[in-house]
Amino acid sequence: MQAELSRGAIIWIAGLGVGIYSLAVLALGRFGLTRVMRLEGLGRTDSLTGLPNRRALHEDAARLARPGQEVAVALIDLDGFKLVNDHYGHVVGDQVLVECAHELQEICGDEAICYRLGGDEFAVLKMGPVAGTILEGISRALIDRLGAPVPVEDRRILLGASVGLSRSTGNDGLGSSELLRRSDVAMYASKRGGRMRCTWFSDEFDRNRAASQQLAEDLRGALANGEFDVAYQPLVDARSGEIVAVESLLRWRRPDGKKIGPNVFIPVAEESGLINGIGLWVLERACTDALAWPSITLSVNISAAQLRNPEFPIQLGQILEETGFPPERLELEITETSLVIDPLVAERCLNVIRDFGVNISLDDFGTGYASIGFLRQFRFEKLKIDRSLVSQAQADEGSRAMMMSSISVARAMNMDVTAEGVETDEQAELVRAAGCDQIQGWLYYKAMPAAEVATHLGKPASRAASRAA
Repeated sequence: MQAELSRGAIIWIAGLGVGIYSLAVLALGRFGLTRVMRLEGLGRTDSLTGLPNRRALHEDAARLARPGQEVAVALIDLDGFKLVNDHYGHVVGDQVLVECAHELQEICGDEAICYRLGGDEFAVLKMGPVAGTILEGISRALIDRLGAPVPVEDRRILLGASVGLSRSTGNDGLGSSELLRRSDVAMYASKRGGRMRCTWFSDEFDRNRAASQQLAEDLRGALANGEFDVAYQPLVDARSGEIVAVESLLRWRRPDGKKIGPNVFIPVAEESGLINGIGLWVLERACTDALAWPSITLSVNISAAQLRNPEFPIQLGQILEETGFPPERLELEITETSLVIDPLVAERCLNVIRDFGVNISLDDFGTGYASIGFLRQFRFEKLKIDRSLVSQAQADEGSRAMMMSSISVARAMNMDVTAEGVETDEQAELVRAAGCDQIQGWLYYKAMPAAEVATHLGKPASRAASRAA
């Protein structure tokens, strides 16, 4: 009897153990499943904004796709976000990203799904009838929203957004990766078009991109094979008519004899990074040529990409030392746009350049962003009035008043003033009476080879000869 009770107890205890073990396995399984699901969720979520991430976008696109159903993707890049990080630091930059994510979520609502891809890039996915139309409306609403300052603590941060859009019919075989690529290409078209806009992808963009890549390859060959040359357009004293400076202008003649204009190849050189090498070549060549003209100033154009290159001031110093060109005779021309893109970096670069004794000129003034505060911040030695303002001032009272006030401001800040693009006697008389120090334009001289410059020095310009040139 006792043996039977002991055996029963053993069986009961064993059963209890099995039950406890089963419950433990079940609990661990549920815990593990919950943890796996949580990890899976984390793998699909951007840790900063809480939005779904790039992986989630691709998974959602594959999961929600239906044959014949329209799919549209927007890629959003914040304009000027790098300046926020540079000026305020990454903590404020992160707060800006979170605020922008909230704005995007609010605009999308239940209409579409928004994602953060990384950095300052966001995306929106929309599926269903008229997906593209709805997504374009969302994109324009975001652009309008970000046109106002973004509040972060006690700051109001100025941003903006450039958007690229692409779509699939659902039957064309375009996956989410290709749609994102197309949206990225279209987004850069928005950037080049002036920012704060949305652009639909076009097959023409890919054709242009292929052409740009080929042109970039040709530029590499041109630099290596000596296909570039430099011409010089004189600037004359507004009173005496004598040459006081020359502006160096890059020329490219391909082996087949075809001339490619700077307006075509310079943007490609900037985008490909070749502008740094080409720009240094121009500087060295121009400094070497201008040693033969000791009485005048040499002016060389510098691109935005060169100003953003931290090595540029060092490379400039090396060129001045190697060529022996006096730094006080060198004047670097920069545009308003190149300063607006990254003003803090540009200011640091220009301060180093000025320490060499080199002067800085603001080119194409009157075409964009510059204000009195802008002029005070960068302390230019010369202001060049853009040709469009000069030509308009001849016929338009408002443009004439703008030109006169610009010259007055420059005078108050101890800047010299040059009028560009002067082509008629009437324009020359107008800018001379307005107080310009120098005049540049076809009325006096077109661009010429280095060998011809010396023959024109020390004497007033012959306008009849320049017209015939």
